[in-house]
Amino acid sequence: MRGDPPPTIKAVVFDFDGLMFNTEEIFNRSGQELLRRRGREMTPELLALMMGRRSDEAFPLMIAALGLTETPAELRAEERVIFQDLLWTHVAPMPGLFELLSHLEQRAIPKGVATSSRRPYIESVLRKFELVKRFDLLLTSEDVVEGKPHPEIYLTAASRLGVRPDEMLVLEDSENGTRSAAAAGAVAVSIPHEHSRRHDFSTATFVAERLDDPKILRLLPG
Repeated sequence: MRGDPPPTIKAVVFDFDGLMFNTEEIFNRSGQELLRRRGREMTPELLALMMGRRSDEAFPLMIAALGLTETPAELRAEERVIFQDLLWTHVAPMPGLFELLSHLEQRAIPKGVATSSRRPYIESVLRKFELVKRFDLLLTSEDVVEGKPHPEIYLTAASRLGVRPDEMLVLEDSENGTRSAAAAGAVAVSIPHEHSRRHDFSTATFVAERLDDPKILRLLPG
């Protein structure tokens, strides 16, 4: 674990999949179905390798790991159809999301989303839960050149929110995302779920149980 965080957090940035919503579970189901059709299995190790990365980086890793013959574009297109069929039936907020958002809004702390996923998908989920206008910033895979674990997306978030990286709290659920936030110099807090509990969170400031964990609330001013 890293040392004590700075005394004043001036902005909070959320990852999206698996952090705000249970969509990593849905991605896992769609990935399992994609590979079942090919007689393969989505192992925890493969899921960990892909989690937190942009799809154009994750699918080549799947192909290399399993020796698949299709192109990344072909697999991505098929998986998106499977995922969309599952999404609106299964999507739900992660524990503590709305409580933490209210806590931040009561203290007028700016907040953003920084995700490896694509903007149309992210905006569709945010609209379903009436969350679009509650965020000051939305960064997606289209907004950066390098994907997580590269720090670009969190450096960009800090710049656009007008804070230093070390004044920004980043909440992540995966090893790749946590590494990205830590490399940017942000205060990185990890909140694992069922599919990321085995990840290496040694770059995190600490690991929390849920989004409104008292340890997270104690980092915030006011």
